[in-house]
Amino acid sequence: MQELGIRSKIRRKHRCNYESTTGERVGENLLKRDFQAEKPNQKWVTDITQYRVADSWLYLSAIKDLFNNEIVAYQLGLRNDNQLVLRTFEKAFEKQKDVTGLIVHSDQGFQYTSHAYHDMLPQAGTQISMSRRGNCHDNASMESFFSHLKTEGLYLYDIRTIEEAQRRIESYIKFYNEARPQRKLKKLTPIEYRRQLVA
Repeated sequence: MQELGIRSKIRRKHRCNYESTTGERVGENLLKRDFQAEKPNQKWVTDITQYRVADSWLYLSAIKDLFNNEIVAYQLGLRNDNQLVLRTFEKAFEKQKDVTGLIVHSDQGFQYTSHAYHDMLPQAGTQISMSRRGNCHDNASMESFFSHLKTEGLYLYDIRTIEEAQRRIESYIKFYNEARPQRKLKKLTPIEYRRQLVA
């Protein structure tokens, strides 16, 4: 790296922020920080992050499969509301047909305590799991992805429009799933690791 003049980009440390619960339903913490999965569609983690562009905010809702760290679905929007999350899961369930028994873990944000969320997921055969109150480390795996996304895919660029931010995020998620090797996955990409299981 010294010979080539390459320097690493250090990720910012994440601070734990708790989103107050305004809904009525809270799930038990079924995940209990066990971020290992033996097969696809066994454990998913999900969350929302935001990115500021000028005077606007762009919101990203994403779902990650803990088996191979693949981002199985995501949704971008200008509003942080229930529809952002519900649409993300609609996309995920359209792609992944067999999710019976799947554990879906989130924090206690208002989208995840809403009646619509608690109605939708059980109907698909999944189990709802939630972080303990004020404990962001319970969803550290999802926070880690957002940190990589922002450090490697956004902060390096002078992004001035929402459209450019959307393109950068979509491009990075494709790169993360298909081209970025991970040590946890024996230096394979998430897609390669999943295909190896099927082969």
